[in-house]
Amino acid sequence: MFRRARRLLRGGPQVPPALQNAQRLMDAGQFGEAALAFHDLAKKAEERFPERAPFLYFEAGRAAIFNGDNKKGVTHFRSGITLLSTQQRYHRLRKVGARVVNELRERGLNAEADEVESVLRNNDQAPAEKEAIVAQKRAILPTHCPSCGAAVRPDEVEWLDELTAECDYCGSPVRAE
Repeated sequence: MFRRARRLLRGGPQVPPALQNAQRLMDAGQFGEAALAFHDLAKKAEERFPERAPFLYFEAGRAAIFNGDNKKGVTHFRSGITLLSTQQRYHRLRKVGARVVNELRERGLNAEADEVESVLRNNDQAPAEKEAIVAQKRAILPTHCPSCGAAVRPDEVEWLDELTAECDYCGSPVRAE
């Protein structure tokens, strides 16, 4: 809590150029290189910024899928799911996992979606404690983080207050437009 408050006061963390580069590679359609860049960032984040690592793995998985390497994509998704479960972030696990499964099914990758669903079921240790979904009107966030360029998904981010969410990738505050 105090860490986030300090970040808000000083404008957020410095965004690593490697993260900005990985986002640029995704935007440019260079998915193979983006997958490698996100995977490298995720491995490094596991020690220094473990709360960011799962989302970097998910982005590495998306890039690998877009590049046609479905097996590697699922491997990256599995890493992200396992980390979220280990961190006991079950609500985020369910939200992000459902999005990943839907995206795979939309691409016609049903076997891969089934595999990811299986991993989700095996890692969701708190099925009886599922949170009641409360419809809450939130402020409209920008579609991308102004600091690192990552996609911002308002239904998945961690909100810091009524107008500000935290970027899953760089930790910068993202304020409503």
